[in-house]
Amino acid sequence: MARLYFEDVEVGSEIPVLVKKPTTKQLVNWAVATQDPARIHYDKDRAQMMKLPGTVVHGLLKCQWFIQMLTTWIGDDGDVKKIACRFLGMDLPGDTVTCRGRVTKKYVVDGEGCVECEIWLGNEREEKTILGIATVTIPQRE
Repeated sequence: MARLYFEDVEVGSEIPVLVKKPTTKQLVNWAVATQDPARIHYDKDRAQMMKLPGTVVHGLLKCQWFIQMLTTWIGDDGDVKKIACRFLGMDLPGDTVTCRGRVTKKYVVDGEGCVECEIWLGNEREEKTILGIATVTIPQRE
């Protein structure tokens, strides 16, 4: 992938999508790695007892996918400075979910090329389950 520069980014530009298909094993691994004891993420019976359709994907795992999408886009020389997410719905293991984003603003602060983005995650049921915003920095051409 070619290096991305601040000057190459335009307001309204789409960020390359990231598609995921979470598995129960991935949810168990995430629960262990993050020390998240909430059984609704890996115990189907417990989740259904809580009136959920089954185990549900961790919200913070979905936020991490946003970070993966952004860092893949901006490359090793860019940085994710800020991300904020609002959870709107649940995704289930086996769902196909897609992280998307769009550039909403760009500016320079203290010599850094800053880019603000709106980000969202949608599933195969055409539901947006997370909305968010992010600010990244991208190197400027010399």
